[in-house]
Amino acid sequence: MALTRWLMAMLLLLASSALAETIELREFDDPVTEQRYHDLTASMRCPLCENQAINDSDAPISGDMRERVYRLLQDGQSDTEIINHMVERFGEYILYNPRLENRTYLLWGIPVGLVLLGTLLVVWMVRARRNASAAALSAEERARLDELINRERSS
Repeated sequence: MALTRWLMAMLLLLASSALAETIELREFDDPVTEQRYHDLTASMRCPLCENQAINDSDAPISGDMRERVYRLLQDGQSDTEIINHMVERFGEYILYNPRLENRTYLLWGIPVGLVLLGTLLVVWMVRARRNASAAALSAEERARLDELINRERSS
């Protein structure tokens, strides 16, 4: 029984020391700067981890990136200057939303093009069905349908 308690205590001690290493305390002069820090670190991707923001990553490089963002904020740089600095250092990959440039027109244009193509396809299909249903009725059926519609409108 004592051995079990001792093992549990050791596991808790190890777990708490590992958790303490991942907690980073940052001092900010005002809440606006702190919010900018959180927004910037949430908008940058860890170069090591796939699709994980640097504010959520435990990778050492993410810790370095968070520290760099913190120092640049303390130096009074703007968000744009910080992002430009980080892109120069780590590459375009770190941006979740790539910039609109010559090489990214296709990336930004494909979703817009697909939405337009889908809209045109839906409009074409609706018109084709209307025309097909109208052509499928004989003259007698069309007259009966018109009579029913007119009777419904007059009542």
